[in-house]
Amino acid sequence: MTNVDVNIMGSAYRLVCKEGEERALREAASLLDKKMTTIRDTGKVKGNDRIAVMAALSMAAEFLTAKAPAGPLSEISLLEVQQKLAAMHRVLDGALTPQENLF
Repeated sequence: MTNVDVNIMGSAYRLVCKEGEERALREAASLLDKKMTTIRDTGKVKGNDRIAVMAALSMAAEFLTAKAPAGPLSEISLLEVQQKLAAMHRVLDGALTPQENLF
């Protein structure tokens, strides 16, 4: 494990990560800093905790609408993949539930 010092919206944080993951952690912290700073600078959201929640929601929405760069799922978003998986689970549950009565 290794320590990584980052700065998010003017506050210093010492974080711990696995060896070799320092760069990814710094990039994640930088992205979060940019999101939170942008939200703060709009002046519409007050309080660091609310700014952090808004930044997290923004990043989650971006993640869910992201598409794979190539491959069989490149035309649909992660949210659509999750919705399709949930639909498949409902179909499987519906098909398997009557089978449970046989055992």
